[in-house]
Amino acid sequence: MSDTPVNPFDDAEEIAKKSMVLFFLIDCSGSMGGSKIGTVNSVMEELIPEIRGIGGADADIKIAVLKFSGGSEWMYSEPISVDQFEWTPLDAENVTDLGSAFSELSAKLSRNSFMSSPSLSFAPVMILMSDGYPTDNFEKGLEELRKNRWYSAGIKAAVAIGEDADFDILSRFTGNPDSVVTAHNGEALAKLVKFVAVTSSQIGSRSMRLAETEEDFRTKQETAAEQIREFAESDEINADIEEGW
Repeated sequence: MSDTPVNPFDDAEEIAKKSMVLFFLIDCSGSMGGSKIGTVNSVMEELIPEIRGIGGADADIKIAVLKFSGGSEWMYSEPISVDQFEWTPLDAENVTDLGSAFSELSAKLSRNSFMSSPSLSFAPVMILMSDGYPTDNFEKGLEELRKNRWYSAGIKAAVAIGEDADFDILSRFTGNPDSVVTAHNGEALAKLVKFVAVTSSQIGSRSMRLAETEEDFRTKQETAAEQIREFAESDEINADIEEGW
């Protein structure tokens, strides 16, 4: 048996235009009600136009949104190009089935599902937003994710919405605590979500092309984490930290 590592992109075709899927996993449990989910909806509507054009003319950014509360559900049945994507407002209710979201994400991170685009050449970006603790078996879902090559290769970030979010679990999702930031209020949430999404997408669509190695993937994750942490610690984010939710 060969010891040569398997590149998850070996079966992809070299073509001019490359695509990247930007995944958002959004907590829609009851504790997200009111200003939290309202801010998320407003920020996401504003964010979409800012993502357009990232990666230049030869990159196609696609968006997939997974909402989780009592179970998990995709906003659309497949990733939608950012040029055609329309945000559908989310409601908050029920519990926090994060494990369900992890399992569902893992199932879609496959060439037989959301990663089936023939133009695909960049690993995905995955951004998790949550304000609380999982109410189901998140360990099982996270174990499934960790076995997924697309998850391992992708850039992962998380936004803790308020002080009650489980920072440790969010860090386990990203694999790097510097990729987790805390939004203490609505203004900070808006700034952090936009910065994390735009920065991660820019780095994720940076052309290392199909020859990317595990070291290249780690470099992208570390670069994103460094920039995210630096922004999260800036005065722009921490000026009004006392004005919480």
